[in-house]
Amino acid sequence: MSPPAIHVRFRRPVPGFTLDVDLTLPGRGVTALFGPSGSGKTTLLRLLAGLERAPGGYSEVNGEVWQDDARRLFVPVHRRALGYVFQDAALFPHLSVAQNLAYGQKRRRPVTPSSQADHSAVIELLGLRPLLNRRPPTLSGGERQRVAIGRALLAGPRLLLMDEPLASLDHTRKREILPYLDRLHASLEIPVLYVTHSPDEVTRLADHLVLLDAGRVVIDGPLAATLSRLDLPGFATDDFGTVIEGNVLACDPAHRLLTLRFTGGDLRLIHEPAPLGRSLRVQVLARDVSLTLKPPSDTSILNILPARITAINLLADTGHVRVGLDVGGTAFTARITRYSHDHLALRPGMGVHIQIKAVSVLA
Repeated sequence: MSPPAIHVRFRRPVPGFTLDVDLTLPGRGVTALFGPSGSGKTTLLRLLAGLERAPGGYSEVNGEVWQDDARRLFVPVHRRALGYVFQDAALFPHLSVAQNLAYGQKRRRPVTPSSQADHSAVIELLGLRPLLNRRPPTLSGGERQRVAIGRALLAGPRLLLMDEPLASLDHTRKREILPYLDRLHASLEIPVLYVTHSPDEVTRLADHLVLLDAGRVVIDGPLAATLSRLDLPGFATDDFGTVIEGNVLACDPAHRLLTLRFTGGDLRLIHEPAPLGRSLRVQVLARDVSLTLKPPSDTSILNILPARITAINLLADTGHVRVGLDVGGTAFTARITRYSHDHLALRPGMGVHIQIKAVSVLA
């Protein structure tokens, strides 16, 4: 039996181009839809939700067909088991938080003892208990979005759609809500499609990445493998890099340093104290990776790891070169100058060392 998945096939004109996608996405975890403004991300979400229709389209979510025009099948939006979270939380201002959540649960059919247990679990997961008696106008932007997410989950969705849920929040409110999204990511058994313009949100939350440009899929695949590709489009090359999943090996509170053990070795980074063994995801941007033929001594750089060059991409009409690297089984990407590439005489298969400042590792 094939694993659960989302299948979508839509072709629909939109201003400036035609959205034309044919995708099979994971049936669990977070898929990020990323691309320039107007690339078709929100339109794709709305087609999947049934808020708009693409003639001849097809959509299937974990075995449940929502649209198949070949069979004249189109399930209206109110009969699709989905949750939709917009940029604006769109809560009912005259209702309390508890009443807003109850409205979401009314869409759930049937209401069972297990759904009542889910109610308590969602409240705890999103930290909503202290807010239950308050009304939306008294909440911060981050609090309102947490309530909106809770309301969507209490409808018992088979799919959660999130359209730039943090776009309207300032930096402080984003930092407030991101830990809750981390917890959501770790606990949800349903697929999430997450539209964002923020590379930070992609690397922190996503398992799978779809890059869209002018209505077409440019690249589609698991997050780490996708970001290690040397043919990333221009709108992604400066903002993405290697995503590393590891566990805390050591903690140095005096210097605010953590040591993270990952497949390719150990990586030190600036971070608040964390328990040993804790799972942590970090990112290293390609522009923050430098190369050396021999490991240096007496350097301030704390991360120096042996690597082998797997591929080289000379970026046309620039002085830049992207270098693919294998670090003990983990794929890294470095972006260096063409001068450095020529001076070091780099070539595929060559052994080098990568250098990464601890302050450049993003958690």
